Amino acid sequence: MNDYDVAVVGLGPTGLTLAHLLGRRGLSVLVLEREPQFYGNARAVYTDDEALRVFQTAGVADDIHEDMNVDSAVQWVTADGEVLVQFRQPQRPLWWPVTNFFYQPYLETKLADTLTRYPNVEVRRGREVVDFHQDADGVTVVHAAATGSQYGKQDNAVDESTRETVRASYLVGADGGRSIIRTRLGIDMSGKSFPERWLVVDLSAKEGTDPFRHLPYFDFVCDPDMPTVSCPQPGRHHRFEFNLSDDDEKDEFESDETVSRLIGRYVDVDEVNVERRLVYTFNAVIADRWREGRILLAGDAAHMTPQFIGQGMNAGVRDADNLSWKLHAVLQHGADPAILDSYESERRHHAKSMIDLSVFNKSLVSVQNSGLAQTRDIALRTALHVPALGGWVRRAGMKPKPRFRRGEYLGLDRARIRGIEGTLPPQPVVRRYDGQRVRLDDALGIGWAVIGFETDPREALGADTATWERLGASFATVYRAGGRPQGRIGDGRRNAGLLDLEDTEGRLTAWLCRAGHRPGTVLVLRPDKYVFGASRDAAELTRQLQRRVAPSGDDSRTVTRTDATTPTEAGRPA
Repeated sequence: MNDYDVAVVGLGPTGLTLAHLLGRRGLSVLVLEREPQFYGNARAVYTDDEALRVFQTAGVADDIHEDMNVDSAVQWVTADGEVLVQFRQPQRPLWWPVTNFFYQPYLETKLADTLTRYPNVEVRRGREVVDFHQDADGVTVVHAAATGSQYGKQDNAVDESTRETVRASYLVGADGGRSIIRTRLGIDMSGKSFPERWLVVDLSAKEGTDPFRHLPYFDFVCDPDMPTVSCPQPGRHHRFEFNLSDDDEKDEFESDETVSRLIGRYVDVDEVNVERRLVYTFNAVIADRWREGRILLAGDAAHMTPQFIGQGMNAGVRDADNLSWKLHAVLQHGADPAILDSYESERRHHAKSMIDLSVFNKSLVSVQNSGLAQTRDIALRTALHVPALGGWVRRAGMKPKPRFRRGEYLGLDRARIRGIEGTLPPQPVVRRYDGQRVRLDDALGIGWAVIGFETDPREALGADTATWERLGASFATVYRAGGRPQGRIGDGRRNAGLLDLEDTEGRLTAWLCRAGHRPGTVLVLRPDKYVFGASRDAAELTRQLQRRVAPSGDDSRTVTRTDATTPTEAGRPA
């Protein structure tokens, strides 16, 4: 017997999210973090609706979202304030706002505080991993007290007298861009490191002042003399980033005089506190492989995304979501460990696409040649007046969609372009039979979900229902608005264990219909809410599950739901 199901190295946003998801699914988890306390400064500033849906699965979305600045416009502006492009997304296809700005110390503190709800998750701070090796049954991890630990310092000094050895079935390295786990495995990273330097300045408002009222939106200031990023944050905080030229000296730009001069273009320097100033460069790289046996990489240890579209942290959150349910399937349901290979095949392309988009936006914003800047401005203005293209730009249509590449995901093959297999469905608020309105994911729970479109999916599955029950799946019928059956329908006991959900907003059923699915279709959602398959042939769905996920389908274990909250009680009304 191993000491833990999973050992996680790193307690940043990726490690915290993974620990929540594994803990909520009932696995025993050890988290090792070299720093004795949180950094205390903001790094990541933005999260989107996809990541918040993951946090919802982790049971913490409502807790962390109350501290966020939501629905802000994101815009590209000229040096004199003219708006070139403005992105606003009032629609919420996944229920959550698309644009959410946060203050990372608030986020990490709340994630850490809420993690204490799981007695099966143990967090050890100030512990450095000094050695590890794996065998057929697990991973041996040696760790010791870090003695010289400090953010930005990588001396790996430890107190040898404090060495401890533990065993875990799997080890996940979520220990950042300088990952010890990745380095000791000898895994290289491919991509590009950029020499361009940016000065980041984090500000807070002094007591009794209101210095940021006139800066309500996230601005990419396309000024060839000084490309700048202006980011609003909650809790009376604000961030500026300034693009340095090749001739600028780092020490000069981190000086009080230079920082005051730069921020003085936007705020009254007497009304703000400078919390941090730092000159940095950035990388756009991705690990050559993300898995070696029982050891996996996640977050910045697997890929580093430039900050220009705010997707670095969110990429790690998506990693945690994808990886957690697969580890749970292997460890609790006897799934073939080969399903862990799909973690990289599903996530790599999306992470790489985000990196490429971030690099493109950096190139767009940081033009320092006045002639090229003028050409860029003309091109942006022109694009907005081209039919279809303008709307696509305003909706940020260039952002990679939550859709796995055909042939590279765990699920039924996508037979046609409009196929929904391997995609993330909308999350409407649905109405239960008792009249209560809840978010779809809260109604379904955090495991597999088998949904019948105006039909009981168990009737379509027949004897195969037992296979899904062994996985702890929930069963639901979704009806179109006003389409619930009425009148006496016989023995009410036949509905025991079935969720009756009415799609009063019409978004989920319309989405199914647009993809060519009609009443009688059975839809299967994976625990990360991506579509495993949709078909009127329910037996085929079971065969594909057994072939791809649960080859030990004759396993007679009965698995109970591992939700931390009762689905019928969870969720908030719209």
